[in-house]
Amino acid sequence: MAHTHATTGQHSGARIYTIVAFVFAFIAIFFLPPLFGLVGLVLGIVGALRGDKPLGWYAAAASVVGAVIGLIIGYALLHH
Repeated sequence: MAHTHATTGQHSGARIYTIVAFVFAFIAIFFLPPLFGLVGLVLGIVGALRGDKPLGWYAAAASVVGAVIGLIIGYALLHH
């Protein structure tokens, strides 16, 4: 039981990075896409490298997609 608990603790630390990366991916759609997208990308990669695979990689990709969508929306709003 102790071994399972230690592994869960390690993954829960990585999961925090992944969750924050997903939150930043969502924020990047509406507010400062380059900043929140880049930070979300880094946090997603850190989460994946710390053991939260493949969800960390998904969070990193979602951050890039959120930043791109945010930039497109911002461009459309400013140039319309």
